[in-house]
Amino acid sequence: MGNFFEDALQGRVQEIIDACTRCGKCVEVCPVKAPAGVAAPAQEVVSGVIDILRNGDGPAASRRWASTCMLTGDCIEACDYGVNPRFMLTMARLAIAKASAEPREQRRRGVETFRKLNREVTVQSRMQLEDGLLARLGQRTAAEDARGAPAPDFVFYTGCNLLKTPHIALLALDIMDAFGVRYQVMGGPTHCCGVGQLRTGDTAVSANMAETTLKKLARSGQVLTWCASCQVQFTEVMLPAYERQVGSRPFEMTPFMRYLGERLEDLRPLLRLPVPLRVALHRHPGIPGVVEAAIALLTAVPGIELVDLGQPAIGLMSNALRTLPDYKKKLQLAELEAAREAGVDALVAVYHVDHRELCAHERDWPFRILNVLEVVGASMGIAYPDDYKRLKLLQDVDLVMAECRDLLAHHGIAEDAARASIRAMLDEQPLPLKPLMQNAIVPSSETCSTVAKT
Repeated sequence: MGNFFEDALQGRVQEIIDACTRCGKCVEVCPVKAPAGVAAPAQEVVSGVIDILRNGDGPAASRRWASTCMLTGDCIEACDYGVNPRFMLTMARLAIAKASAEPREQRRRGVETFRKLNREVTVQSRMQLEDGLLARLGQRTAAEDARGAPAPDFVFYTGCNLLKTPHIALLALDIMDAFGVRYQVMGGPTHCCGVGQLRTGDTAVSANMAETTLKKLARSGQVLTWCASCQVQFTEVMLPAYERQVGSRPFEMTPFMRYLGERLEDLRPLLRLPVPLRVALHRHPGIPGVVEAAIALLTAVPGIELVDLGQPAIGLMSNALRTLPDYKKKLQLAELEAAREAGVDALVAVYHVDHRELCAHERDWPFRILNVLEVVGASMGIAYPDDYKRLKLLQDVDLVMAECRDLLAHHGIAEDAARASIRAMLDEQPLPLKPLMQNAIVPSSETCSTVAKT
């Protein structure tokens, strides 16, 4: 898809340039404009973005707006002229990346990004799982030839990084098992969506990786996605390009949370056990319907009291807020403080990224950090230990190494790779933890993995 992908992107960019009236409504509704310090008139900002699309450069305010985009998506609904401003800004960032580095440097950065991702996903998943569960999550099963088997109802696409928090993925599979659907799990670095390469400007490798994954996902006409970044990358960038090439899409993609929301009436009879918790939902609205589905799921669980903390809901997932690090820290701290003041038992997140960034704060605040599927699973009578949180709470590379030594040895993980991946896990802490008091108690693994209070 490499050469055609470039042509397809350029064709879509030209359509944006032709359709955009420079009205500025997309800038006006953007929740990131003010914290990013974009003070120029909205019409000037969007006109500058069109300049960037044309030649890779534009006014400082336009470059700032494009580079700080958190993929919230409010701009999409605001446009009356058929333009997807979120995709427009993706293409603006691509144009900036291409203009700022030679192709060889773009390729080097993309390779470096992918190698780091591959190492961290591989090591962190194998620090927690034995062979059987890895196979269940679609890893180490490439030797199987499924051509003679009936197509599944769905492909469950984990993306790459969900494997770092495998308890969430395993709960998703158990829920589908309870529905009685047939599915095939795909994901990990061998099924990359190509977003990392696109960010560095290496469109050729990005397209090749995405096309390889598209062919694998086409095992079923319906794909359930977990990762919001993969959802946007495929549905807003890659699938439209593929459709231009062949005239149709090989499958449709549905976010897993929205799928659960659509099957809520099938799920209700399975929610048998009360889960007596007062909870608040950590929200990112970038994928329409996901937050609403999470709210419906939580309120369907007997015993749950859902509290609205009144905090801003911004971005695609927590990692999308990295464009403004200080603002991100401010938002996370305000939410933790609001959760404490509201007296919640748990702050509940949807996405794996949110869980990774927030879970260690459980040490310092009087409530748990949980994933929404842990709450649903508890009501269904299913649970998996949150080993990611347990390990991260140790806050020491040597302690984590000691805890995982047997699994690391079993999977043949070299010590230097293990240490680098563990350090990356501990460093994924945008809002620093509080200084640990001398007599502070770190929660045990049992405390970390138990949802309902006893």
